Amino acid sequence: MEQRYATSPEHVPGMDTAELRSRYLVQDLFAADEINAVYTHHDRVVLVGISPVTGPLTLGTYPEIRSDFFFAHREGGIVNVGGAGTVTVDGTTYTLAKGACLYIGRGAQDIVFASTEPDAADGAAAFYLVSAPAHTAYPTTLVEPGQGTVRELGDPLTSNRRTLNQYIHENGVQSCQIVMGVTTLHPGSMWNTMPAHTHDRRMEAYLYFDLPVQARVIHIMGEPTETRHLVVGNKEAIISPSWSVHSGVGSESYSFVWAMAGENQSFDDMDGFAIADMR
Repeated sequence: MEQRYATSPEHVPGMDTAELRSRYLVQDLFAADEINAVYTHHDRVVLVGISPVTGPLTLGTYPEIRSDFFFAHREGGIVNVGGAGTVTVDGTTYTLAKGACLYIGRGAQDIVFASTEPDAADGAAAFYLVSAPAHTAYPTTLVEPGQGTVRELGDPLTSNRRTLNQYIHENGVQSCQIVMGVTTLHPGSMWNTMPAHTHDRRMEAYLYFDLPVQARVIHIMGEPTETRHLVVGNKEAIISPSWSVHSGVGSESYSFVWAMAGENQSFDDMDGFAIADMR
């Protein structure tokens, strides 16, 4: 498990591109037949990429979280960003199509990931897990693609028309603190979350996917008056501290998984900034 320690706003102005990327960009989460994990000390969130190709993969525990099994004192949300697959939780098997979301509550012990047809056109499953500490247990719950709370946002005239699907949130699947969903840009739209915002009460992580190999997202981060950018490829994640804006523009359309953890679960608890006030 890789560790990323927390940073504060005054660190950013002195960072060069390499340090910005090493602090906030998560690459190589998805490798064939591997489970790769990154622990960020921003709200003690763990990001995990699971890529079962030739056979099932079992989620173990890590010394860094000091627990007998991964979900002993944690919860997590999983979105499949690859081909169809299954997640078996304590003997119960859930089938996840691409874009489906599975919430796993505190106390689940045996978690096994598998691809349904790794040689099919969509390829092997690619499970993206975001986990945070939990104080109680909520039931494991599957939400099919498009079956969450759907919000249509933006406008083609501002190149930010997008469909936002909320899965784990205060009016959807229950959790202790995880809030999670998927946003898909409409054809011809490139901007996400612009005008930008912060929410000093929660960190957020983005995982960009469905981005063509040759395409990139220019992700904007930092304080609104001291922004920086990261160039992000397909199936790469961004750690966004609570004080940082999180917005991006793609060279082509894309989707992204957004996940939050922290003080509350109110999706609309955010502090917006006018575009003209950003620097």
